Amino acid sequence: MAFWDSLRGDRTAQFDSGGAASNSIDLTRRRPSVSLTKQGAETGNLRVNLSWRMRTSDIEGRSRQSGRLLRHPLKFFKPEVVQAHTQGVVNVDLDIGCLYEMADGSKGVVQPLGGFFGDLNAPPYVKLSGDDRFGAPSGETIFVNLDQRESIKRLLFFVYIYDQTPAFDRTHATMTLYPSNGPRIEIELDERAPQARSCAVFLLENVKDELVVRREVRFVYGFQAELDRLYGWGLQWGRGFKAGRV
Repeated sequence: MAFWDSLRGDRTAQFDSGGAASNSIDLTRRRPSVSLTKQGAETGNLRVNLSWRMRTSDIEGRSRQSGRLLRHPLKFFKPEVVQAHTQGVVNVDLDIGCLYEMADGSKGVVQPLGGFFGDLNAPPYVKLSGDDRFGAPSGETIFVNLDQRESIKRLLFFVYIYDQTPAFDRTHATMTLYPSNGPRIEIELDERAPQARSCAVFLLENVKDELVVRREVRFVYGFQAELDRLYGWGLQWGRGFKAGRV
């Protein structure tokens, strides 16, 4: 449990995460969708986790640079204009969010920005568990109460960079779904989009009483409003702030 969760008394960590599954399903361009219903994973609490790390190529680039400095120690004293703009020093803060549309037509968003943390036991039956601002291995998590699946029409899970340099191409991000039963489902944000600020990762749709997960991985250069237009949500958007941010 994150430190911030313990302060708020958040009890989402008690939910069944389905983490015992040892195998996984990778959603790719060639295999973009999977049915939770057919997997027998349409009940309980679905845990959706976002995790990320710096790409290995960037780390190796920094190591090679350090090696050159050791071989040529005088370069330590030579100013390097581009040093502050190298890939290695970029601080990437990815946030997870979810646009929801209920069966009764109501719509909204669950995200750290604006403090829309949702509710697991009442509409929209989607709950954000904290906001990891440090890229810790645990990442960020959203829970979905699939026992209320009849009330859910569609959920769009997305990732965005709130106030840091756009750097999706410098991170290796993965969104992992942990059903209460069956294998986990992994979706990698493996396409390079240097200037993008948001990415629609996957849709969870209730199609004729069947819950289907469909990979999207569509990068956009704007924020939630652009994702809204892309998927026809029809919400009104304004500028928001994260708690503790200036």
